[in-house]
Amino acid sequence: MCIPARAPAADTARTTAPVAIQHDGKQATGPVSRPPIQTFPHAGPVGQPRRLTPAQLAAPTSTHGPWGVFNAGNGESAGFGPIGRYGVNPAAENWQYLRNPHLHDDPFDALKFIPLNRSGTIWLTFSGETRVRNWFEQRPNLGTRSPNDSGRMSIRNLYGADLHLGEHVRLFTQLINADSAGWSAYGYNTTYRKRLDVQQAFLELTGRVAGAHAGFIFGRQQFLDAPSYILYARETPSVPLSWNGFRTYAFWPRIRIDAYDFVQTNDSYTSMFRDTENYQNRLYGFNTTWAPGPIAVGRERMQSFLDLFYIGYKLAGSAAAIPTATKSASGATTRNNFGFRWHGSAPSFEFSVGGVWQGGTFNYATTNRARDVSAFAVNSIIGYRHTPSPLHPFMGVQADIYSGGDAAPTRGTVGTYIAPYSPQTNYLDTTTYIAPSNLVSLSPVLRITPRDYVSFQLKAPFMWREDANAPIFTSSARYTFPRPYNGGFIGVVPQAALSLQLNRHLNWTQYVARFVTSNGLKAAGASDGTYYQSNFVFRF
Repeated sequence: MCIPARAPAADTARTTAPVAIQHDGKQATGPVSRPPIQTFPHAGPVGQPRRLTPAQLAAPTSTHGPWGVFNAGNGESAGFGPIGRYGVNPAAENWQYLRNPHLHDDPFDALKFIPLNRSGTIWLTFSGETRVRNWFEQRPNLGTRSPNDSGRMSIRNLYGADLHLGEHVRLFTQLINADSAGWSAYGYNTTYRKRLDVQQAFLELTGRVAGAHAGFIFGRQQFLDAPSYILYARETPSVPLSWNGFRTYAFWPRIRIDAYDFVQTNDSYTSMFRDTENYQNRLYGFNTTWAPGPIAVGRERMQSFLDLFYIGYKLAGSAAAIPTATKSASGATTRNNFGFRWHGSAPSFEFSVGGVWQGGTFNYATTNRARDVSAFAVNSIIGYRHTPSPLHPFMGVQADIYSGGDAAPTRGTVGTYIAPYSPQTNYLDTTTYIAPSNLVSLSPVLRITPRDYVSFQLKAPFMWREDANAPIFTSSARYTFPRPYNGGFIGVVPQAALSLQLNRHLNWTQYVARFVTSNGLKAAGASDGTYYQSNFVFRF
């Protein structure tokens, strides 16, 4: 969650700007106070910052782009990922306000805007992140993985440079390296380990087209213009997803559009600068977002956004496999996702509701025989935030449904919904033991913010199979237990998350969860287990 932190009065940064542009496009004058700390944001309405005024998010104090009303909250609606002081994707950050040296108030500001000519129209921005993650699993994957009591550690470094050649051209490059270790460890692969390589490298061209602020991005890049419960940045392991291809976008005052076509980066951790393209895995589609005028909710005004999207992907390998009565069938699949999401927030009310129909085909690897696909997902969260309270509590409920589809038939329609490209890690639950396939999840959500730099969240997802004739899925395969499981209830996962923004550049987040499996799963051979995760992150 993105919470701007309140520094002691003597340290509060205060800047005076002659003109600031608010989200409604109007001008605001006078001094603008910029919170010295903004925690790293998560996606979704609950993750939006709550103590930022429109003037504090507006130029020249914001690191959001020139997206107008789409910068509301954490700016996720602009399609480049959520942004606090820093963004999930640093390529989305905009540091032009530091052209004014009087607005520098941080030692790292000298690296965020480096003028390369006298007028400052050519400039360079550096970005960096080092993350150390430790986690412990008492009974990994419901007791189906060994060894037990596994402790692991990963570290990753993401450092980039953003070169602006005037107003219309920029070049962005980001390097990555990552490694992992631990005791009683298992499962290290290319998502955890990587020799030094290129994570992003693209050219962006921008300008005015048909009255819109438009752009074209070509090269290797992160892509976050999709609901985070469908596609995200692969935050649990060390190596984020990256894509190779093009993206084009256009912004009008209350409408934006985006179209893209990518192939996935084929990660390699054995050699330096050897990443290539995986042409078997493609991502393509378009999105349009409408920002209607503010809606009255009691005495408050709510800003909302309506997304209509098509997301297509082609993939092969384990992510494309479909379940059978006893195991999985390998092959290749094309999935066409048609969906919507309506989401928004007011000072004391936040919500998101969305639905996806997933069509396409599955082709068996050995025979190339085709089967049609018809699956679906429904995702929602709604809640109330009592802003006058010192605890600043948010109380809500989250509900998600992902179709399963009977695993026994070998012909006919495949009904199993899949989200192969790393949905947001903690959207469903911290352990990530259960994938968004053949699942019904219902969870209360409570978050309190006793201080601007401290946030504490409690969740307890109750989980069932959507189709009792289909298996339970991990993130990469179906579960196989020693004995048959015939029930529908999977279990409940009470969990807590604590986020501490120590200063502008240091964040410490901890998660703990207890996966309590149902009696039916225990009888099949599954077991309860405790999960703990710690993330210490440095960013500039």
